[in-house]
Formats: sequence, structure tokens, C-alpha cells
Amino acid sequence: MIKKISILGSTGSIGDSTLDVCRRHSHKFEVAGLSAGRNVQKLFEQIKEFKPQLVSVAGEESQKELSELIKNAGLKTEVLCGTEGAIQVATLADVDTVISAIVGAAGLQPTLAAIQKGKTIGLANKESMVISGELMSAEAREHNVKILPVDSEHSAIFQCLDGEHPDDIHKLILTASGGPFLHKPKDEFASITKEQALKHPNWDMGAKITIDSASMMNKGLEVMEAQWLFNMPIEKIDVVVHPQSIVHSMVDYIDGSVIAHMGEPDMRVPIAYALSYPRRIQTGVKNLDLPAKEKLTFFQPDLDKFKCLKLAFDVAKQKQSFPPVLNAANEEVVAAFLNDRLQFVQIPDIIDECLQKHSPFDLTCIEDVLEADRWSRAFVQDHIARG
Repeated sequence: MIKKISILGSTGSIGDSTLDVCRRHSHKFEVAGLSAGRNVQKLFEQIKEFKPQLVSVAGEESQKELSELIKNAGLKTEVLCGTEGAIQVATLADVDTVISAIVGAAGLQPTLAAIQKGKTIGLANKESMVISGELMSAEAREHNVKILPVDSEHSAIFQCLDGEHPDDIHKLILTASGGPFLHKPKDEFASITKEQALKHPNWDMGAKITIDSASMMNKGLEVMEAQWLFNMPIEKIDVVVHPQSIVHSMVDYIDGSVIAHMGEPDMRVPIAYALSYPRRIQTGVKNLDLPAKEKLTFFQPDLDKFKCLKLAFDVAKQKQSFPPVLNAANEEVVAAFLNDRLQFVQIPDIIDECLQKHSPFDLTCIEDVLEADRWSRAFVQDHIARG
């Protein structure tokens, strides 16, 4: 039986890798829906190859441009736009699995809508779980929905937990590459350029996630996501720096055992596992040659140098409206850095100030999450505008 899927964020790196898996297994997977931002030409190429019934783009101009291309090519794919368009892609009636790979808080509403329609979720959009983990988890329980992690670290933990009893867990251990500035002295951070920050040593990712990896905020967001995905208190989640990115994460058990998931750093592996769960399929990723690796190293992260990681741990303990505030502030400062409006070294300081100024409140519904998100973005935008 062919499994029908929708991909939210199809033109990003996760979308590319998901489509590669689908291409290799066209007898198993049919692409029914795609959503993207404004990369119209790339989405059009995907439409020509996979012929989905429905796609969505970010805005009306992109919708008009794409509709014209589709019409001229004699294709029948319907084109929508905006958040509502992405929601419709996520909730297509005959879709079995939704790969949620929209970067940032924009992925929350389409992912939540897919859960409410009973779709299996392959979750790469960590931000939706970060900012609304309690609400997402409650909806998944109510609708009997599986949320299968696609982030390499969370997929690794998910696989290491298979068949184990929750009471036997001592600690979840997320590994971090340390990014491009692992060995750069803190007093040299003021000179970091955008080009340097965008050069990740091991992974090929989009710009926003690459900057998050450089600041280690990405690992902080993964810690926050893990507490909801695995129903684990923050005190039982740890981070170790592992520059080789071969061990993707580990679970430490009460008997002294540590189970680790290892492999080459390629996102097709966790994506394929989410699509084919509980079976495994070929991915095109080469098998690990351990002798060729020679040495695997692990050490504690420097929370003084990588302040974003410390902020994320603090926010994970505080909860309430702090998580969406942290996430939105980070999205805004990263965008400003990529647009040459502030320095890399300013990223954690502005986020910290935003958190300090925030008056927290409980998150009882999606509107509360969106309100915290709006407040944070307005604060950061005003801060940057004032210089």
C-alpha cells in the first residue's frame, strides 16, 4: 500500500532530503501536498517531478507566479498561499503522514492542524514543540497521533528508547557538534562574520538553523523539544559536545548502560525512519566505517561562551510563556544578523534582555502562544531599530 505524504517546507534542506527518499521509494510513497516559502522556481521543479494535487506558497505574488507556470506546463496542481494554504496542505484528506519542516514558529499552526486531523507527524519543525509543547502533546494524545522525530538527535533518542521502560532512564544525552566556533576564544566573537557563521563543519542546513548551530541555540531548542517529545524533566536531559557528529545522541540507563545511535551525518536516515516506521528502508547513505573515524571525542559545552544554550535550559525550567518568547526573539535576532543589522555576539544579549523584560503568563490555548510570540517580536524589532 502506497503511503501518501505532505511536506511542509519542501524547498528547504529537510524537504530536499525527504523528496530524495520518496524518489528512491516511489513504490512506497506518493507526494500529495507541498508547501514552501517564496522559492517559486524550485517548488515548480518539484511539482513537475512529483505532481502533487495541492501546493501552497507564502504570499499572493508567489501564488500568481507559480499558478502561471503550472498552467503553461499543462499541470493540474492547485496553488494556495499563506498560513491557511499550508494548513490545507497539512490536512489533505487522503494524506497519511505530514513531514513538518517549516523553519520557525510559522510551522506551528499547520502542524497542529495536521495533528487535529489525525495525521502521523514527522517532526523536523522543532520550534512548534518548543513554543507549544504542552498543547501539541495534549492534542496528539487526544487524537491518538504519533509524533515521530525527524531531527537527527531526537530520532536517535527515539530509537535508543525502543522497547525500554521509562522508569529505567537515567538521562537523555543530546550530542552537539559545537558548530564552527567551538574552538574560537570568546573574546574573538565580536569579529565573527556572517560568512564564517554560515560554514557548519558537518551538516548541510538552511541559513537560520546554521546560525542557531553556531550560537548553540539550536541545541537549546532541541533540549526544550526533547522534554515534551519524551515526557522527560529537564533535569534528566544533558548535552555533550561531540565534534565528529557520528554519535547522534544517547540514552543513559540506571544500570550503567548507555545506548547510542551512530551513523554518517545525513538527514535522509532519520527522515526515512519516520516515513517507514517501524521498518527501515534504503536511504543512499553509506554505512559507517568506524575504523576510518579513528577517534570519537566528547566534552561538556562551555555555557559561558555559548550563552544561548544556557538561556534555553533556564527557559525550559521556567516554562509558562517564556519558551515562545525565547524562540521568537531568537528568530528575529538571527534574521537581523543575516541582514547585517547586528553582530553575532549580540544575539544572546538581546534575547536575554527580551526575557528579562517579559511578564510571563500561562499558555492555555494557541492564542496565548501567538500573543507571546507577537510581543517578543515587537520588543526585539524595536530594540534593534533603536540600535
